[in-house]
Amino acid sequence: MNSPQHSTPPIRLTSFSHGGGCGCKVAPGLLSEILRGARGWPVPKELIVGIETADDAAVYRLNDEQALIATTDFFMPIVDDPYDFGRIAATNAISDVYAMGGTPIMALALVGMPIDKLPLEVIGKILEGGESVCAAAGIPIAGGHTIDSVEPIYGLVVMGLVHPDKVKTNAGARPGDVLILGKPLGVGVLSAALKKGALDAAGYDAMIASTTKLNTPGRRLAHFAGVHALTDITGFGLLGHLLEVCRGAKLSGFLDMGKIPLLADVERLATAGYITGASARNWMAYGADVALEATITTTQRALLTDPQTSGGLLVACQPESVDEVLEVFRAEGFEAAAVIGRLEDGPAQVNVGA
Repeated sequence: MNSPQHSTPPIRLTSFSHGGGCGCKVAPGLLSEILRGARGWPVPKELIVGIETADDAAVYRLNDEQALIATTDFFMPIVDDPYDFGRIAATNAISDVYAMGGTPIMALALVGMPIDKLPLEVIGKILEGGESVCAAAGIPIAGGHTIDSVEPIYGLVVMGLVHPDKVKTNAGARPGDVLILGKPLGVGVLSAALKKGALDAAGYDAMIASTTKLNTPGRRLAHFAGVHALTDITGFGLLGHLLEVCRGAKLSGFLDMGKIPLLADVERLATAGYITGASARNWMAYGADVALEATITTTQRALLTDPQTSGGLLVACQPESVDEVLEVFRAEGFEAAAVIGRLEDGPAQVNVGA
């Protein structure tokens, strides 16, 4: 009698990492401490955007018509499928260029893999996924660097171009601006459910669709005089990145919880306890600068601090530009884009109402 055939169990990439996606980010408070002593060097006048306001990328003026955008982003697996992991990581990195109002021109790959534990074909699928997103963005992967590491790590260095007068930072908001969010929240919740085997096929498809969608509206919004500030929502959650906008402009933010778009089934999963540890760390880091109405639930607070891997653009624009901005989002396939709040004169904090 022949012995039964046993198939090799699939490799779970997430089992190699202590955190996944943008949930791997160093907590906001600790990051501030790390960077506190790194602000003393001379800054050339050509550096339009540096580290002062924790913006999405650095911007360096090349001439009167061009400025170079430079950014990098990498993390450990948020999903088990290697091809999807590569796609998500590449999308997340490239979107920082769009968040500055720019157009990407090329990328370099950053690859760290446990060579003794991952088959070469799995590593190849990760790289293939990243290459597919770069192809969709119309840019080459022109080089990179690889190391043998304990945990799988993948990401990109991305460079882009923008007119020096069209750069959109996270610090240019003005009193009376309206806040628009480009993608629904909830990626961190879905990733937590996935890691615990509680995410169904529809939930996985929704997570992949969101995290692999490039924030291309940013390059068109750069040409709108009524768009005053732009950033993308990643590891610090909606509250954390909105606070960066408020601090940069010295304004108060006001969010309407009922208008914030959420990915399907996210609220139920969050209520059931599928929340990342990064959500709690985010709240501990900046909760003192957030005022929540009494009716805001613990679940809703967790959604506001939920780390978004490859999250949506957050736009601050004058009220007269809202329809035009939403039209750009709709034209590029961001049907869930919505007005979620406003900015007003006041202390640099966020106020959340039901």
